[in-house]
Amino acid sequence: MFEPSAPPRKAPLVTPQDTRHQVETPEGIDLPLRPAGLPVRAVAFAIDLALRGAALGVLFMVLAALGRLGMGLGSLLLFGVSWWYMVLFEVLRQGRSPGKQWMGLRVVHDDGTPVGWSASLLRNLLRVVDLMPFGYFLGALSCLQHPTFKRLGDIAAGTLVVYGETPPRAPSLPEAVPRRCPVPLTLGEQRALLGFAERQGELSPARVNELAALLAQPLHISAPKAVGELNGIARGLLGPT
Repeated sequence: MFEPSAPPRKAPLVTPQDTRHQVETPEGIDLPLRPAGLPVRAVAFAIDLALRGAALGVLFMVLAALGRLGMGLGSLLLFGVSWWYMVLFEVLRQGRSPGKQWMGLRVVHDDGTPVGWSASLLRNLLRVVDLMPFGYFLGALSCLQHPTFKRLGDIAAGTLVVYGETPPRAPSLPEAVPRRCPVPLTLGEQRALLGFAERQGELSPARVNELAALLAQPLHISAPKAVGELNGIARGLLGPT
C-alpha cells in the first residue's frame, strides 16, 4: 500500500520592514513611532549640509581679511561646525536639525524619549564610519537592511529617526450652547452628529437644513430648531475645549 505523501512544507514567511515602531513607556502606555526611511533622511542631511556650507562660506570670506589669524580661526570654526552642528541642534531643539525640521523628522532614543548629549554625540561621531568607504555606503546599506532604518551610528547610540507626529487638534464646531441629547446615542450616532457639526462650513444652507432634518427626526427635535439644537448636542459631546 502506498502511504499518503506529506503535504509540501510552506516556505517561512519573511516579515517585511514595518513603518510603525511600537514602544511602551514606563507608565505602560503604547507609544507608536514612525521611523523615517533612507530617502527622506538623505534629503534632510543634504539640506543641513547646504546650510553648513553656506554659513561657512560667508564666515570664511570675512575671516580671509584677517590673514593668518583668520586661517587659524577658520580651522577652529570648521572643526566646531563639522562636529557640533548636528549635536547642538538635536539636543537643544528636541532632536531637530534645520534639515530634519524641514522634512518633519526628529531624533529620539529607542524608547521615544528626547535624545541626550551622549547619544547624539556618539551617533554623530560614528557618521565617519557610515561614510566609509565612500558616499555614505555603509550608512545607506545599514538603513536599507535594518527593520527601523537605522544607520550604524543609530545602532550604537540607541537612537531612532522618526517622523514628528503633529498632535491631533480638537474639531472646530459652530458656536452653540452645549446641551444634553434627549435620547441615548450610540457611538455611530455620536460620530454622525459631530461630523455634521464639523462639516457645516463646507455645505450650502439648504444642504445643512436637509441633513439637520434627517438627524433631528430620531432625536425628537423640531425641524425649525434642528441646526442649533444639533450643534448644541455636538458641543456637549465634545466637552470643554
